Amino acid sequence: MGIVEVVSKFKLALVSTGGTIEKTYETRSGVLSNTMSVLDHMLAQIRTPDLEIRRVQLMNKDSLDMTGADHELIAVTAHEWAQLSDGVVVVHGTDRLAESGEAAHAVGTPASPIVFTGAMRPFELRDTDALQNLVEALVAVRLVEPAVYVAMHNRVLRFPSVVKDHSAGTFTYGTADEENGPAG
Repeated sequence: MGIVEVVSKFKLALVSTGGTIEKTYETRSGVLSNTMSVLDHMLAQIRTPDLEIRRVQLMNKDSLDMTGADHELIAVTAHEWAQLSDGVVVVHGTDRLAESGEAAHAVGTPASPIVFTGAMRPFELRDTDALQNLVEALVAVRLVEPAVYVAMHNRVLRFPSVVKDHSAGTFTYGTADEENGPAG
């Protein structure tokens, strides 16, 4: 009689909202835009044998174009999927990621971890942080306790009070009115 090891897959909801991480280059217009998601292509480049990923295409917007209603929809959707999954990763534009993260935090403690991530440079560019940040979020969501976080640039920060530090090109703790990161 042998020992049977049962390995269950981690059930992950991957909520896509757009942002720089998903921007593609449009040859006709010569601009980067949110016209299609590149997440499936990104996922195909990494090994995820023990993840059962459910893709949720919520919207495909530059976060600068998001409204308060968009942030609320993202927050509610993330919490709904947190009830149905072992964890949720929300791919989001970095300019307004903190607003959606704060909205998700305001809903309350989720049933499973919610981790936001994004990129400062699109996946399609050579010097991108997109794949690194996605992988970091996929690891973080499995390690942290139920709450709302951002995972980028070798950091996992728990909401509230997470802000984008424009001068450093990453996220840190601070207040929403600080344009260039926290003081002293």
